[in-house]
Amino acid sequence: MAEMTWKEIVLVVGVVVACYWNSLFCGFVFDDVSAILDNKDLRPSTPLMNLFRNDFWGTPMTEERSHKSYRPLTVLTFRINYVFSELSAKSYHLLNLVLHAVVCLIFLQVCRLFLDQKSSLVAALLFAVHPIHTEAVTGVVGRAELLSSIFLLAAFLSYTKSKGLDNSIVWTPIALSVILVACATLCKEQGITVIGICCVYEVFVVQGFTLPHLWDTVLRILRGKDGLPYSLLQTLLKLIVLMFSTLLLVIVRVQVIQSQLPVFTRFDNPAAVSQTPARQLTFNYLLPVNAWLLLNPSELCCDWTMGTIPLVESLLDMRNLVTIAFYSVLGLMVHHGVRYSVDSSKTVIMALSLIVLPFIPASNLFFPVGFVIAERVLYVPSMGFCILVAHGWRKTTKSRNLKKLSWIGMAILLATHAVKTVNRNWDWESEYTLFMSALKVNKNNAKLWNNVGHALENQNNYERALKYFLQATRVQPDDIGAHMNVGRTYKNLNQTKEAEDAYMIAKSLMPQIIPGKKYATRVAPNHLNVYINLANLIRANESRLEEADQLYRQAISMRPDFKQAYISRGELLLKMKKPLEARDAYLRALELDRTNADLWYNLAIVNIEMKEPSEALKNFNQALELNTKHKLALFNSALLMQESGDARLRPEAKQRFLIYVEQDPDDANGYFNLGMLAMDDNKNEEAERWMKKAIKMQLGFRSALFNLALLYSQTGRELDALPVLNELLVHYPEHVKGLILKGDILMNHKKDTKGAKECFERILQMDPNNVQGKHNLCVVYFEERDLLKAERCLVETLALAPHEEYIHRHLSIVRGKIAALSAGGQQVSLADGAPSPAVEGKKAPLEKGKINKNAQKTSPAKKPSESEEQSKKLLEESQPDKRTKTKSTKEMKEIEKKRAAALKRLEEIERILSGD
Repeated sequence: MAEMTWKEIVLVVGVVVACYWNSLFCGFVFDDVSAILDNKDLRPSTPLMNLFRNDFWGTPMTEERSHKSYRPLTVLTFRINYVFSELSAKSYHLLNLVLHAVVCLIFLQVCRLFLDQKSSLVAALLFAVHPIHTEAVTGVVGRAELLSSIFLLAAFLSYTKSKGLDNSIVWTPIALSVILVACATLCKEQGITVIGICCVYEVFVVQGFTLPHLWDTVLRILRGKDGLPYSLLQTLLKLIVLMFSTLLLVIVRVQVIQSQLPVFTRFDNPAAVSQTPARQLTFNYLLPVNAWLLLNPSELCCDWTMGTIPLVESLLDMRNLVTIAFYSVLGLMVHHGVRYSVDSSKTVIMALSLIVLPFIPASNLFFPVGFVIAERVLYVPSMGFCILVAHGWRKTTKSRNLKKLSWIGMAILLATHAVKTVNRNWDWESEYTLFMSALKVNKNNAKLWNNVGHALENQNNYERALKYFLQATRVQPDDIGAHMNVGRTYKNLNQTKEAEDAYMIAKSLMPQIIPGKKYATRVAPNHLNVYINLANLIRANESRLEEADQLYRQAISMRPDFKQAYISRGELLLKMKKPLEARDAYLRALELDRTNADLWYNLAIVNIEMKEPSEALKNFNQALELNTKHKLALFNSALLMQESGDARLRPEAKQRFLIYVEQDPDDANGYFNLGMLAMDDNKNEEAERWMKKAIKMQLGFRSALFNLALLYSQTGRELDALPVLNELLVHYPEHVKGLILKGDILMNHKKDTKGAKECFERILQMDPNNVQGKHNLCVVYFEERDLLKAERCLVETLALAPHEEYIHRHLSIVRGKIAALSAGGQQVSLADGAPSPAVEGKKAPLEKGKINKNAQKTSPAKKPSESEEQSKKLLEESQPDKRTKTKSTKEMKEIEKKRAAALKRLEEIERILSGD
């Protein structure tokens, strides 16, 4: 076997780059979304062992909704990509391009076993440019094919070295082959089929057997005329080792999938649920359809499910002739390959083994799969096809009359395929371009109409998306998912009546429960989201909460392990003021998935509702152990620590707020609460800096404006507080505490009684029963030397708060002053130059943030349902005018200080009023 030259390497790699350079500008589309964007196994925070417990999409293999596709080594490469570039699509596509180039080079080396140097290069170049590979190379999830092919070809090349120069068995290459087969299988399931390719190679190439020779040998042995030839003994020994290895890998694989096949619906693969003979006729017809895609890849489609290929339901269907012709050609080639021992026959039989054996797992002939046709599964079979084409080309070039024509034909074939591949790559630029290109090929697939709708929906173009979803329901009226999409889009358009009607249609299409039969075996798990979506819609109506709860319970009864139903029901129960039941719902969900950070967060919210702050903090911490960047858990746990009054927790609270603002630098709430923490620690300069940052981030931030003004007031910078209060009152003219503080500053520091009076009068216009505003207005009357009006005012204030001692004292003092002035025959007014009393100093407390009690919702894999979309609620703005019910020790001390200051000022008023 000739070694590759550097020129050949450069040529093959150059052709690959020329064909796939534009794939670097494509994004994550179709299955990439579930396998990359939504797959938590890529994140460094996820334990590495989860890759070996979960399927390709990040779903635990133990769950019924798992796809059962076990490809941990492929997911590991995704994770490596994530470490270096996170979710930058370019790096993922670049690695796919490199892997395809590696496959082409190894394939060139394999071709040298059966073809001459030129033919091998032609086969490798044809494989490099074939348009059928765009789904495997440009689609990121196609990496499973690329990696599996590398190990598959490497295992085969290793096996070819298992025969020694003296015809003895060399076991090291065989052992290495078994290891490489295991690696290929851990990249994609079809990797195990290389064992069969090695068996064919051993029998028909290494030993040179033909079918007549084998048959004659077996007959002679059975008749006792001959013993087993040594070469046959060697072959049997090798085959036994290979078969035993295959059996071991199959047993391990069955154990991994829990002896369960994945759940597919008739929409994924209509023929799989069809009756005889339609099922057999259709599956056999799909074989020539796949062969035609290799021969003529002019019309490629990313999705061949649902109604793409109508069922072959009758023996009289003309398409059966195509099936017969396909089997006839295949039979002739097999006959040529196994009957003769010439090199041409060996090339043909090895090419056929590369075509047929790796395709068997995806053929639907032995067990159903979740698709009708998938172009990427033709990646390895196309190797055999390319060998056959190159072999035929070599034959024609030996003819003097056809030599030039064959070279021209091959050059045209390679050029047209390369151009087609480059153009096809652009289809994978975005989901919209991909699915629109698919609709040009096939308009009978409702899934394609749905997917174009999803692409438009992701662009918030709901009106256009609705048109495609409605078309999907017309193409496939019984498609539950299409009606769910219609309902969700109507909801996004705020057309709730139409949304409910669409959900009800989807619900009516769900199979009825059959007693004693598992529901999940008859319907796709994501279709159960119709109950979640409908319940989420109707629970917006307070009078229909029980009806929504019934829908959640119905979903749970159909599938007790339906985690999302427990989560959504827990949120509803919180809304219904049933925290105990909500806690039970979340605890049941945690039994199903204890590694879900969102569930621990939701449970913490329930603890807050139940006045269990310590338990809430414990569950917030659990959520952060699972996801150190869980924004809501960071924010609310820090707020809980701040409100606890425990000074020991403040450093950790500050650290969490700092992490929060690092993650979400545009959220002013984080800066505001950092300012509040600094105020608690009497770090006034730091508090001022954070408050100003919050105000800069959010114009008119009420809490930040008021507390910054209060900070200035408490640190002797009352005049700096005035412009802040003015800004606050521009945005919130009815802000009572701001008006009180402003009036206090105007009265005591600016000596502006008119301005102070306007503030207190505005308070009383909004709330005539506001005791503090009323009392301060009485003091203004006193300052204006109108004692009779001050007396009437204090009498009215006393009626509002009869138990306030300071009002009693003030009223007594004013009345005493009035009596003294009247007895002396003087006008009932203050003497000029008398000291001005201070406004009653009962200042407003700090305005603090409020814990966000919106339960965090988790998101299932695959296309987003309505329940998933609701899992993405933003953190609500702090409620500045609602104080937390639990006051810290620091707050209590501050309040006591303020009361003492207020009493001191009252004493000053009494001294002034009682003086001569």
